[in-house]
Amino acid sequence: MSFPARLVVACLLAGALTALGGPVSADPAGPDARRAAESPYSTLAMRDLFVARPTLNPLQKIVAQTLLARPTDGVNDPGGDGYRGRSRKVCGRRICVHYAVKGADAPPSIRWVRRTLRVLGDVWDHEVDELRFRPPPTDGRRGGDDRFDVYLAELGHRGLFGYCTPERRVRGERLAASSYCVLDDDFTRRQFGAPAGDSLRVTAAHEFFHAIQFGYDFREDPWLLESTATWIEETFADKVDDNRRYLPYGTVRRPGVPLDDFSNTRYAQYGTWAWWQYLTDRYGDGLVRAVWRQADSVGDGPNLYSVEALTAVLGRHEGLSRALTSYAVANLSPADAYPEGRSWPSARVGRPAAMGPDQPVVTRRTQVDHLSAHHVAFRPTHELRGHRWRLRVHVEAPRRRSAARVVVVRADGQRSRHTVHLDRAGDGALTVRFGAAEVARVVVTLVNTSFRYDCHEETLYACGGQPLDDGAKYAVRAELFRH
Repeated sequence: MSFPARLVVACLLAGALTALGGPVSADPAGPDARRAAESPYSTLAMRDLFVARPTLNPLQKIVAQTLLARPTDGVNDPGGDGYRGRSRKVCGRRICVHYAVKGADAPPSIRWVRRTLRVLGDVWDHEVDELRFRPPPTDGRRGGDDRFDVYLAELGHRGLFGYCTPERRVRGERLAASSYCVLDDDFTRRQFGAPAGDSLRVTAAHEFFHAIQFGYDFREDPWLLESTATWIEETFADKVDDNRRYLPYGTVRRPGVPLDDFSNTRYAQYGTWAWWQYLTDRYGDGLVRAVWRQADSVGDGPNLYSVEALTAVLGRHEGLSRALTSYAVANLSPADAYPEGRSWPSARVGRPAAMGPDQPVVTRRTQVDHLSAHHVAFRPTHELRGHRWRLRVHVEAPRRRSAARVVVVRADGQRSRHTVHLDRAGDGALTVRFGAAEVARVVVTLVNTSFRYDCHEETLYACGGQPLDDGAKYAVRAELFRH
């Protein structure tokens, strides 16, 4: 079976929402091949097929088993990853790296195999020993013994860096599984556009974290799986900065994209690693572990879905609503909010409305989806001389689950941030200085903080749910006057 055929069958067998997801109107300006490495045609397609396997008929189960086979299963893995000859392995204390001796899947040298093993060992040290995530469940004697197995194969010609596959449910657990990973066999710059060592480091960190996640809950919401796996790249290989290329597609650059958005064509889930960066900069790396503990399905774990788990953890701090609002404001000026923010894109803001004596009142209306934001800007015209000019900002928002902030960008580039206090009707107002010599622009941030869903509706959002408060209507009325 050819690789494209394998993808089609995997999608059909899984009924894979994540493999087929994404609106027809998605942005055509997609990212480059790096994102193909984490497209649902790899880790999440195999996850979906694994989830669907118990519901398949006998013939479908046979096909599914071949699709989920390990490369060392050879001809029993007709999906394209089976080695066509002898294989060997090099092992450390916790991990074994398997490789083909000859053929297209053979690595360039035994030195590369050993280098891969060293990097994977460093990843284990970082993610398990330092960040204190639970190690992947043992696979018994699959692969030869109970050590975690990683296979090298030629993936670059498919646009793939690597993937992990859940394989067997942990005994006594419904939603935890052992797994194995497959990484490219050489990560050549010609195929991947970056130094081989850099590609190896970020891919190993990302994919191994998927194996860890499968030991907590392999059915967890896809945005949480991918956003935290992309975040962990930054903690392990900070200087590589490969994940920066995702930022234009996520919630930093596109504030109107919901936090829990997952799409194969918008790629927001990868760019949303910045959300975890924002939170861990404030509360420490342990926050992500705390969220996964709330999502943990093992034993008596809480087994909360992604946004529930996030809400439970942030409830110990400022709460999800305030954190999301602060995050939206921070993304207006990443250089002020993140250690490496000078290299990040800033949030998209529409053209500021020019306000002066000839246009003293401007009203802007918009709709905002759940767990997302929208920015509205105003600027003074040159006629507004002196220090007596003021701008009165009136906000009309839904009665609940809304927030509004005002950022005054001064002429010297400094910023001041203000809260618009909304009453029970969702209305609020704030007055700020607006003289042309003092102020460059005023930005009003409107945030829909709702995380209400009808769950299990087969969407790609949290809990597979249908958001109940999308398209919420907001209005901003700006009035110019002299004090």
